[in-house]
Amino acid sequence: SHIHWKATKQKMTEKEATDKNTTAASTSEDGKDETKKDTTKSIPPLEAAARRLERLLGGGGKSDSSAASPGSLSVTSSESSVVLAQHTNPAKIVKRWLGTSSGTAAKATLSDVSTAASVLLDPVGPCATGRDLLLNLAPPEASMEVEGEADDEKKDGPKYLAVATREVEGWLLSLSVRLLWRAEKAAEALQLATQGVAILTTHLDDATSHGAVAGAASNARGGLSAAAGLYPLLARMYRYRSLASEGLSTPEQRSHTAADLRPDMVTAHRVACLRRDVDNQATLLNLMLRDLLSADQVEQAQKLLSNSTFPDSASNNQLCRYLYHSGRIQALRLDYSSSFSNLSQCLRKAPTNTALGFRIAAQRLLVVVQLLMGEIPDRNVFITEGMLVELGPYMKITQAVRRGDLANFHSTVSSFAERLKTDGTYTLISRLAHSVVKAGLRKLKLSYSRISLDDVAHRLGLPNATSAEFVVAKAVRDGVIDATIDHEQKYVQSHDLVDVYATTEPTEAFHRRIAYCLTTHNDAVRGMRYPPDAYKKQLEASRGLRGKGKDDDKTDEEKAAELEDELDDDY
Repeated sequence: SHIHWKATKQKMTEKEATDKNTTAASTSEDGKDETKKDTTKSIPPLEAAARRLERLLGGGGKSDSSAASPGSLSVTSSESSVVLAQHTNPAKIVKRWLGTSSGTAAKATLSDVSTAASVLLDPVGPCATGRDLLLNLAPPEASMEVEGEADDEKKDGPKYLAVATREVEGWLLSLSVRLLWRAEKAAEALQLATQGVAILTTHLDDATSHGAVAGAASNARGGLSAAAGLYPLLARMYRYRSLASEGLSTPEQRSHTAADLRPDMVTAHRVACLRRDVDNQATLLNLMLRDLLSADQVEQAQKLLSNSTFPDSASNNQLCRYLYHSGRIQALRLDYSSSFSNLSQCLRKAPTNTALGFRIAAQRLLVVVQLLMGEIPDRNVFITEGMLVELGPYMKITQAVRRGDLANFHSTVSSFAERLKTDGTYTLISRLAHSVVKAGLRKLKLSYSRISLDDVAHRLGLPNATSAEFVVAKAVRDGVIDATIDHEQKYVQSHDLVDVYATTEPTEAFHRRIAYCLTTHNDAVRGMRYPPDAYKKQLEASRGLRGKGKDDDKTDEEKAAELEDELDDDY
């Protein structure tokens, strides 16, 4: 039994040793897996987004750390950019990438931006100036490096960007400006935005003059080049600069800065038109209209609106802003019908899941325009989700206009005067007094076939019967009511109700509906003007494949003429 007991104990010892080895092996494998996971997750979000843009623009994410002097590009970067520009649209790629990277940018801090700049941008490359600006904003965070990766980095050198370096520089600068602006550091944000605009403009000028990027991809008409990837970033920088100038502390600083920026925006808009830069055209036009409206220069804004053309291929957000500014200018100039059309189209095109503040501003301006046109907005407009509190004063003003109570209207406007001035609608609402009187006269006409002028003055809140007589006479002349004034006996005699179909109101309503249908049709046609597979013709033309098949019998002159016509259609 003693021997059996020893054998059993030896087996148990061997089994425990085997279990320990198995546990140690699994623990080591788990440790390796965790190390791999940690290594995979060690890339910061900003750096990962920048590397993704490098791949999208045709780069490999690696470059020699000993780059050329500032202002020049490597041969590999130039060749890949030229090939990319022949077959793709860099501006479209950058805009889509900006949309997908918005979540990453929203969570970034100044330290994250500074760290990304130190890792991605070459200190002796063309983006050295922007890199120094970003590093001066905040100290870079110390990165936790794996020992193997640190040895590889020392051996191969830092992996700076090659193709997307200028785009990433502009993106990081715009993130820094936004962070400073949200931290209510408007002066620092304005200074950095001005420097960022100068840097991006210099990059575009270098690409155009030296031909390092856009030479092989452009033609005599100024076609699309690889430098077009900077267009949406420059437009974003202009917008942030305008927001930073509006956030300055004193009105004197704001007015002085706005006066200094206007000539620069006009020059930039002209250059954008020559380059056929749609993003900067639309952005700068909206910024100039916004600046003139904030300075109460309505006539100058109208001249700019009438002498400029908004690009058809601009983004939907810029189109909504343009329609809002146009509607506001037309409302201030008493063109209520055009203003109502533009504001209605603006609300239809505005995004429904975001931009609540913009929709509130457009909706309250549309309510005021409807009241000035003599219409009463639907109640559902005021109880929309997110707008109940903001549109509360306008609902009370609408109720006063609907009742035709002039005294209630004046008391309501005076109680919300500061709020209306902040919203920028006080000037338009002050014109509603006449609409209130007209609404009250219509109610009196429907209620009484004959009423004395004293009663009219009492019900409308007018000072005396003489004022009521003048008001009724003007309403009769304008066609608001159909009545006759007896000046001797001081009363108003209403006429029989006229058939509405005998007036011009049905024709006007029919015209508005037809105009809306035609506008919708034109927008649909404009959206489908590019036929399917149209890009293949341009691709074949760039590869020299157009002279095959049925075109073999054509001469070189005929082929060149056809190619010229196709390029004219494309550009």
